[in-house]
Amino acid sequence: MEKMMDKGLTIIPTAIMVNQKGLVKVSIALAKGKKLWDKRQAIKTRDTGRALQSLG
Repeated sequence: MEKMMDKGLTIIPTAIMVNQKGLVKVSIALAKGKKLWDKRQAIKTRDTGRALQSLG
């Protein structure tokens, strides 16, 4: 629980299972977010791909 409170960590559901009684079991993992430079690179790649699609 302490790691969840650390800055930059997010809880990610990795699997969702429902049994015959209707109860739900969720497997979770902790993940770190992207760094600012990584986000910029992802946006640049996505925008380039969209521009190429609109041309062709």
